[in-house]
Amino acid sequence: MSELLIVQNISREGPGLLEQVLRDEKVAFDLVDLDKGQEMPALDGYKALVVLGGPDSANDDTAKMTTELARIKEGLDAGIPYLGICLGLQTLVKAAGGKVVPGNVKEIGFIDPDNNQHTVAVTDEGKTDPLLAGLPETLDVFQLHGETVELTPGMTVLATGKFCKNQIVRVADKAYGIQSHFELTPEMLTVWAEQDPDLTPIGKDKLQADFAAIEQSYTNIGQTLLRNFLRIAELT
Repeated sequence: MSELLIVQNISREGPGLLEQVLRDEKVAFDLVDLDKGQEMPALDGYKALVVLGGPDSANDDTAKMTTELARIKEGLDAGIPYLGICLGLQTLVKAAGGKVVPGNVKEIGFIDPDNNQHTVAVTDEGKTDPLLAGLPETLDVFQLHGETVELTPGMTVLATGKFCKNQIVRVADKAYGIQSHFELTPEMLTVWAEQDPDLTPIGKDKLQADFAAIEQSYTNIGQTLLRNFLRIAELT
C-alpha cells in the first residue's frame, strides 16, 4: 500500500500533471476510479488524500457520494492532509460542514464571461500559506464548474475569483481545496474537449489555442502547488 491515495470521480479526469510530479519525486500512490465502480477504501495507513473533479454534485443522494463524503470526513477527523480539485473542493467543504450551492455564473474553460483569461487572486492569508509558496499573486487557471461553496467561519479563503469568490480554500490544518483545475495536460484537454458536454460547444481547436497561450505559466503553477502539498503532507 502506498502513502498517498488519489480518487477519480470520472475516468477522464485523471491526475495529469500531478502524476508527472509524483513520478519525478518518486512518491508512490494508489489510484481509485469511482467511475469504474471501484470503492473508496478506508484511509488507514495513508498519509495524504487527493480527490479529483467530476460531473457529480456533492449534494447527490447516491451511494457513491455518501461513501465519498464519509471517507473524507474520516480523513479530516484523523488529520490526514487533503488536496481537492473542483468537485474535490466541494466534497471537502461539504464534509467539513459547509455548503455546496449553484454559482452565479457557470465558469467554463480558460476564458471568463468578460472574454478575459480566467485568473484567481491570492489573498493576504494565501500569501503566507505554504500551499501557495513561490507562486505569483495572480494565477492563470482553467475552470469547469457550475456550483460553488459556502464556507463555515473556521475556513480560510486563500485565493478569490471575479465570478466565483471561493477559489482556493484551507478547510482545516493541512486540508485544502481548489475550485479550478490546475492538473491539465494538453493530452487531457483533448479528451475533455471531445467528451465533456460543457466544453464541446467551445471546440477543441479554441480550447487548445487558449491553453497554448498560457501553458508555461499554467504548468508551473500546477507543479508548484502539488510539490508544496507534498511537502505539507511530509511525503517529500
